[in-house]
Amino acid sequence: MDKLLNPDTGLIVWTIITFLCLVFIMKKLAWGPLLHAIDEREARLKAERESAESARKEAERIKNELDAQMGTLNAKTRDLLAQAQKDADALRAQLKAAAESDSAKIREKTMQELSDEKERLVRDLRKEVAGLSIIAAERLMRKSVDEDVQKTVLEGFYKDLESKKVGA
Repeated sequence: MDKLLNPDTGLIVWTIITFLCLVFIMKKLAWGPLLHAIDEREARLKAERESAESARKEAERIKNELDAQMGTLNAKTRDLLAQAQKDADALRAQLKAAAESDSAKIREKTMQELSDEKERLVRDLRKEVAGLSIIAAERLMRKSVDEDVQKTVLEGFYKDLESKKVGA
């Protein structure tokens, strides 16, 4: 225990020299490369942080551009829809007018056809009535009228009917 309280100076010198050699070796072999690796990592992290910040700013710029474009597209879409609605209303009105016109023409044509058919039926009915009248007159007179007389009588009857029709 006595040696612990009275250290040997030679041992102290050699311990210091050994410690300094160990520090020098550690600096060259371990601390230098370790500090160099830490500096490289710090530079790499700084570059990545700057790159991420740049990418964030670019993404925000693109987002703002897209928002502006979406606003423009929404306005254009509303305008196109409004124009399509106006066109549809105009086409609907045009088709309605055309349908009403066609309906009026068809109604007029149908009325004309009905009038023509009525006149034809009246003529046929008058002929039938005239024929029946002659048959009835023949039976009343009990004699037959020849064809020429019958034709003459019928023509006169038709003329009388036409003159009454015109006068009516």
